[in-house]
Amino acid sequence: MYRFSINHHEWILRFSVNVIIEKQERQRICKAIIQMGKELIHYSHGDSFIILDNEQGIIVFNIETIPSFILTVSNVIPKEDWYSYDGFNISKHDG
Repeated sequence: MYRFSINHHEWILRFSVNVIIEKQERQRICKAIIQMGKELIHYSHGDSFIILDNEQGIIVFNIETIPSFILTVSNVIPKEDWYSYDGFNISKHDG
């Protein structure tokens, strides 16, 4: 769990128990969130967003603002688990 302050709001960044990543990767995610800064205040309680990280993949965040400002990393999806769907066909994503 990490704590940081943005716009006089104290935030907590935590990781779901099903997210198993190294400490170094957790710190990398924390640095990315701090860079987002003021963007976080545009989200409401219950919202979600993703960050596309070239090394880790898609990082899924859930937001709580009641009773505290909490960001939870609910999942990290590596590139090899990405799929594309065009409305008719599904295939491995090549991005």
